[in-house]
Amino acid sequence: MKLLMILVGIIIAPLLGGLITKIKNDLRMRQGQSILQPYYNLAKYFNKGEVVSGTASWIFRIAPFVIFASALASLFYLGEFLALIFIFSLGRFFLSLAALDTGSTFGGMGSSREMFISSLSEPVACLACFAVSLQSGSTDLLAWKSFPLATISALIAGVALFLVMIAETARIPIDNQETHLELTMIHEAMILEYSGRSLALIELASYIRQMVWILIIAQVLLPVADPVGITGLPLILWGFWYAVRVILVAIVISLLEIAVAKMRLFRAVDFFGFGFVLAAIAALCAVLGY
Repeated sequence: MKLLMILVGIIIAPLLGGLITKIKNDLRMRQGQSILQPYYNLAKYFNKGEVVSGTASWIFRIAPFVIFASALASLFYLGEFLALIFIFSLGRFFLSLAALDTGSTFGGMGSSREMFISSLSEPVACLACFAVSLQSGSTDLLAWKSFPLATISALIAGVALFLVMIAETARIPIDNQETHLELTMIHEAMILEYSGRSLALIELASYIRQMVWILIIAQVLLPVADPVGITGLPLILWGFWYAVRVILVAIVISLLEIAVAKMRLFRAVDFFGFGFVLAAIAALCAVLGY
């Protein structure tokens, strides 16, 4: 059953990316690409050969597999939140190493920026997790399902985690997945040297990581219990509401991306400073029982 859920997660993950892009294009009144475009892109990458720089070492070659393995591990291990942060950091570390390995100027620039952003986002994620765990009694994601309704502290912590997710998934205003302008690239700068199957693995890993973050935020903001012992119509309604929560988060992401512009790199300090304050307020509310 667990393996089946993992396979379903891998299959659905690119659909979320296509859904967000589709919503953005509809809001901009553009025809845009199909919601299934991520699948077409992955199929194209898997069917193409690879071009590897002559200066690249074994790190460049194994990095896509480590990045994809870390994304798969996040699906296998939807448990301890702090361990999940470590798993994501492992993939980020190898991606940054691989970007430096070829000696590319853009790769080094992207790696430096990625480490700068992660040093700001991870403390916010940990403090927001602490705020939620004060009421659940655990940093385990399964324990967060014990509350039928979100508390004030959980709602504020959920907003702080949403800001972290924006950075972790390379979205506006921190990064822009649609740009190839060298002055603004972060994530894209680190994968410029990749092609073929390696690029497909990295892209699929990013879709999985995005889906995991969306599921976490949906659970914090709109918690639902596990469907233990539920059958028939109640189970169908549970599945419908579970999907609606994810779509709502995707809509909010789309609205944010078309409403704001990408900020300057060093303004990210203010962005995450605001997130840290929100997480601290959430922790204070949790201590007070709200």
